[in-house]
Amino acid sequence: MQASKIFHNNQNRIKIDFPFDKDKVLLLKQLEDVKWSKTQNAWHIPYTKKSFDELLKTFPDVVYTKKNTQTTEKENSELTTKTPLINLQDPQTQTTIKIIGKFLMINTPKSASDIDFLKSFKYHKWDVKANAWVIPNFNKNLIVIKAYFKERQLKIEIIEQVQLEKPTNKQCVNPNEVLIFKTNTNQLRVFFNYNKILSQAIKTLPYTVWQPENNCWALPYTPKIETDLLEIIKANNLLPILQLEAQTIGLQPRKQNIINKTCPNEYILKLKELRYSESTLQTYKNAFEEFINYYHTVDVLLIDNEQIIQYLQYLVIHRKVSSSYQNQAINAIKFYYEKVLLKPREFYFLERPRREKTLPTVLSVEEVVLILSKIENLKHKTIIMLIYSAGLRISEAINLKIKDIDSKRMQIRVQQSKGKKDRYTILSTKLLASLRLYYPKYKPREWLFEGQGSNDISIPYTTRSIQVFFKEAVQKAEIKKQVSVHTLRHSFATHLLENGTDLRYIQNLLGHESSKTTEIYTHVTTKGFDQIKSPLDNLEI
Repeated sequence: MQASKIFHNNQNRIKIDFPFDKDKVLLLKQLEDVKWSKTQNAWHIPYTKKSFDELLKTFPDVVYTKKNTQTTEKENSELTTKTPLINLQDPQTQTTIKIIGKFLMINTPKSASDIDFLKSFKYHKWDVKANAWVIPNFNKNLIVIKAYFKERQLKIEIIEQVQLEKPTNKQCVNPNEVLIFKTNTNQLRVFFNYNKILSQAIKTLPYTVWQPENNCWALPYTPKIETDLLEIIKANNLLPILQLEAQTIGLQPRKQNIINKTCPNEYILKLKELRYSESTLQTYKNAFEEFINYYHTVDVLLIDNEQIIQYLQYLVIHRKVSSSYQNQAINAIKFYYEKVLLKPREFYFLERPRREKTLPTVLSVEEVVLILSKIENLKHKTIIMLIYSAGLRISEAINLKIKDIDSKRMQIRVQQSKGKKDRYTILSTKLLASLRLYYPKYKPREWLFEGQGSNDISIPYTTRSIQVFFKEAVQKAEIKKQVSVHTLRHSFATHLLENGTDLRYIQNLLGHESSKTTEIYTHVTTKGFDQIKSPLDNLEI
């Protein structure tokens, strides 16, 4: 373990270098004001005698590198000047903010502290030609920027925008720019001034529709579609501008805060260290980021029990989240304090919501047949047949590999699914026949269903693509129930139960840890209902 003096974030600090060691990290975190630096790729503590004595006491074998520590006050001054700082009282210092519709263009003398401030905004970018930073003009960004530069000479310019031809659309864009809004329902909305060539190119992308009410093109979001869209825009010598649009669908949008904090690196590392799935990692990360941004002016280490309770009340009362999401938020918060900071479990008390007892929506056998009949694409039909015939989750279907299909034993192997468990489920004879038609036509290499990657890279099919074509088939079948791809899994279990399959076998096929989870299908089956006569039918009316 080596220690050396560094100048970091306008402060003298002691940098600590050592090969990753979990036990050392835990001991290091107990020191006062210890921090992790991404730029230094190391832990660091205050440059004080007290901090260094604590370091030596905890790690007697630490080696102090004198080469970096024998820095004079003059050298410190020179080091400070290498990181340009703005003298706020200098009358020659001037910052220009140009307000261009939905964007702010900030031109300011180069300063490390200013750069860090501007980078704290979401969707920031550096415009080389304009020699300025570009920030979206929403979420009180302008107010925050003006407050930051208030002690300097500040010049604000308002530049007129060219409005889209149809007055129904409130969005304004530059003639050489294209606005791309990504909604929280995984949809891309594309706004631009009239351009026939660009419109024709966008129409070649899958599932593109024109929305007259918004005066824009709308596409389902997938990484592939977004990449293709950006390439089309750049090919037309236009500048794509990505923004996030909050929509109210069911629950209320998240509170928009002035500062957008990101999840601490040690939080993500701990999730990976404990081998949490990618899905759980993303869920915890998003939930914890919302929490720390709710208290954006408070250090996360200083948030107390009462504030946590207030935040959870905000989720329930104002955002109207489900009890499931509330539990996820609690778990994400507890993970940080108990697993990352190693606080005792009694660090704070949280009232757990009761789990809502809801019954799943189930399709009838006739409805499943109708949906399949509306799907003409062989690949799409085979995917839906697979999910229904084997009772798979959508994530399990896209992660299947060719080797997981055992046609001799008529089994499908599902590896490392929910709860890090492997299981076997049944391989349908009709599905096998469909797979034998699908395989020579599409020639998958590794994944059973591959997405549109390059010739050298095999990538799995995307969840969003399946959801899109399934929804399309349901609409064509004119089914009015609120169904999703996961409804096929519920229908699989219910239809097996109605055909007389033992509940224990269904539990194994679905991969449920508890039989109570599987017992929910006994409440949705219609088996035996035809033998029950309503008392109303006995009335002479």
